[in-house]
Amino acid sequence: MTAFDELKRGDIIWGTDPLSDKGRPMLVLGTPQFPNHGVQLITVLISTKAYHEESLTLRDNDYEGDPLGEQSHVLPWSLATLNSAAEVELHMTSLIEERTEDIATQSIGYISS
Repeated sequence: MTAFDELKRGDIIWGTDPLSDKGRPMLVLGTPQFPNHGVQLITVLISTKAYHEESLTLRDNDYEGDPLGEQSHVLPWSLATLNSAAEVELHMTSLIEERTEDIATQSIGYISS
């Protein structure tokens, strides 16, 4: 398992889902470190549901490592900040930098609108 403070932008983790009692895959977009709180992970949620018309579908060539087992879609408007290793069950895979940047740009678009 990758240590919490070793996770980086582009990593996909299985983390605590703020919208339900079970976990889900999440893409790490940022890993800021704060003097009093340490590392925090800024993530966007990933879903296997394709009915979100603004979701971004992940293709096999978007992955730096092995693809996720099911067709997956990033929800760039669904941000979650994870504060501790207890909120991360495992590191699953990673995305290539270009796709991660595209997703980050989409998320910024939602925040700034």
